[in-house]
Amino acid sequence: QVQLVESGGGLVQPGGSLRLSCAASGSIFSLKTLGWYRQAPGKQRELVAQITSGRTTNYADSVQGRFTISRDNAKKTVYLQMNSLKPEDTAVYYCNYPFSVVSWGQGTQVTVSS
Repeated sequence: QVQLVESGGGLVQPGGSLRLSCAASGSIFSLKTLGWYRQAPGKQRELVAQITSGRTTNYADSVQGRFTISRDNAKKTVYLQMNSLKPEDTAVYYCNYPFSVVSWGQGTQVTVSS
């Protein structure tokens, strides 16, 4: 059974940075596209960044140029470097496989506030 465990969230001031991590179990990690999602209060979950097995990346317009997704297949971990954070980035962040979604982890809370 694939498990996803997100970490690295916290409270940060506008303009600050955070690095999120998502550790995955299971053997499919290196073969699959991975994505970072977020869900703000009262809003639907949205995909903000994804990375293919070949490390091609794609970003939502709202985070383009500020967020960077990367992966370490040996560690079965995907990262999200978030820079120049804005209050509207406040959300619970999750990782998953966009084309073969598995059970969601608990997510990690990111709060951007002064």
